[in-house]
Formats: sequence, C-alpha cells, structure tokens
Amino acid sequence: MIFQRALRRELVSTAGAVFTTLFTITITVMLIKILGRAAGGKVASADVVALIGFAALKYLPIILILTGFISVLVVVTRSYQDSEMVVWFASGLSLSRWIKPVLLFGMPIILLTATLSFVVTPWANRQSAEFQERFQKREDIAKVSPGKFQESSSANRIFFVEGVSGDATKVKNVFVNTVKDGRTSIVVAKEGSINIDERGDKFLVMSQGRRYDGIPTQPDFRVMEFQRYGVLVARQSQAMIGDLSASSLTTPQLLANLNRFNSAELLWRISVPVMGMLLMLLAIPLSFVNPRGGRSGNLLIALLLFVIYSNMVSVFQAAVVQQKLSLSMAWWPLHLLAALLVVVLFSWRLLINSPYHPAAAWGAFKRAYFARKAAAQ
Repeated sequence: MIFQRALRRELVSTAGAVFTTLFTITITVMLIKILGRAAGGKVASADVVALIGFAALKYLPIILILTGFISVLVVVTRSYQDSEMVVWFASGLSLSRWIKPVLLFGMPIILLTATLSFVVTPWANRQSAEFQERFQKREDIAKVSPGKFQESSSANRIFFVEGVSGDATKVKNVFVNTVKDGRTSIVVAKEGSINIDERGDKFLVMSQGRRYDGIPTQPDFRVMEFQRYGVLVARQSQAMIGDLSASSLTTPQLLANLNRFNSAELLWRISVPVMGMLLMLLAIPLSFVNPRGGRSGNLLIALLLFVIYSNMVSVFQAAVVQQKLSLSMAWWPLHLLAALLVVVLFSWRLLINSPYHPAAAWGAFKRAYFARKAAAQ
C-alpha cells in the first residue's frame, strides 16, 4: 500500500511535468501556425485565440496518451537505474505487480482521453470549421473589392465591382469576364453575393443583369438578360467535404450513418483511449535498463513504438476510407497485436531469472561448451 501511494505520487508529479512540456510545445507550434495564417489573411485576427483553443482541444487526446506513456516509462526506468527494482525482485515480487498501480494512475487519463475523443474534439472541430467558414464567406466578398480588378486562381476569370452595400454582404454593379475554350463571356449585374451550396461549392450569385457571349463581329454573338445568375467561384473536394464533416459530427451521428468517412472517424475515436491504455502497460516492460548503462536506448525504442503504433492506426483509418477494410475488420487487429506484444514482453521480463529464459539458456549453453572445450584440452 505504501509502495502504491508513493508510486502514484511520483507518476502524478512526472505526468504534470511531461504534460506541461508537451502542451507548451503544442500551443507554441499552433500559435506560430495560426498567426501565420492570420498574417496571410486566411483567418481573422480576432479569431486567433479561439482557433488556438480549438486546436489545443483537437490535439489534447494525443498529448494525454504521450503523457501517460512517457510518465510510466520515466518512473519505472528511474527505479531500474536507482537499483530499486533489484530490491523489488529480491523480495520475491514480480514485475506484474506494477500493473495495478499503473492502471489506477492511468484510468483517469484514459477516461479523459475517451471523453475528449468522443465528445469534446468533434465539438472543437465543428466550432473551428464554423469560425473559418464565417471568415471565408466574408473574405470572398472582400476579394471582390470595390474599384479593383481581381483575377481568379484559375486565371480564366476577372471580377470587378463598383461598390459594397451597407451590410457588407452584397456587392453592387458587378462585372465578370470569363474566357473558356477560346470564347469570351461577359456578365454585368446590378448586385451580387457569395453563396455556398450543400456540397461546399462557392458561387457568385448575381441579379438583374446581362450576359454577352462570343465576339460582337461574329454571327453567334448573343446577349441575354437575367434576373438571377450564378458563377462558380471555387469547387470543394468531395473527399475533403466528407472528411471534415465526419470529424465534426457527434458520435451518435456517426453511428447513425456509417459511410466510409464516418467509419474511419469512428475507428480513430475508438483507437485513441485503447491505444493510451496499451501504451501505458507496454511502458512497464520497456522501461528495463542496466543500472550501469544509459537509458537512452529503451527511450528511443519506446518512442519508435509509439510512432509506429499511431501511424498504423492512421493507415487502418485510410484503408477504411478507401473501402479496403470494413470497420468491423479494422478496429481490433492492431490493438490485439499491441496487447500480444505487452504479454510477450511481460513474459520475457518475468522469466528473466528463470533457467528457461532464452538468455539464461544461451548462457548455460556457452558455459557448458567452453567447459567441454577446456576439458578436452
């Protein structure tokens, strides 16, 4: 009992330091990235603080997973380096006795990670998308600024407006010149506004105007009057629409419509807390170090396993999106493999002093071999 209380205190203090470090690094990177977007006119300056908060909530589950993993790794490694584990094993206690206190320490982290993954992160993604969409709508109108010719990104269309209405949502006296397949189309209208349809495509919708098609000296030249006319400004990728909508949906909404994007998002949300628990258990046997040597080797191996594990989850998620795997076949194999690795490593460490351990058997074989060789001489 005294050991468990002391271990929990050490784990909590280490986790606090690790979390502070990781969170500070994440916030700094997000701050630089979002300030760069604000300086480039891609997001509103007034929304920077809110967007940083939403980004922090998005990455918080991964930060918590790393916090639990590194904390257990550091604490158990220190016990090996200070020879506390020698006393532990000499007292007849096994490494498996560390599982319970580690799980007691990690259970709040796992529950918090699950809450963030299933509830908070989708809300943060939804809020961040709404902030950026609101700014993009306003920015599209600003791009068609009064008294300035603006070329489209495809370089085949030029916009010009004379003025902006009082509520800054509509433009007045619009001129649009489009060149397509060698033909010129000119549209002039009394007013216009930017609309986004349900697929994410952006249109400049004009009203009360005329359209001139062709060359005036050619017989196919046409003049048409219209009450309402829409010009496609930007087309949204369907894969991007599906992915963004899936990451912003609540978990009940994902379960109600398990298409390929929603299934992949649900796979990620399930994997995050499971990965956090398995990594904390994996950190116990991975923490073994020789007290006379350094501890950088096992730390590098542990971090490499974390990178491989998290990236493989992303690979399985991409396979679900591409319909190469179903959700029922994709969510469990990787975690089962990680659980088997935990069992194998624990078995390896539990048998370390046994004559049946591979290292002990190999040592006995070498001693017998050299003894026979010496006797023969």
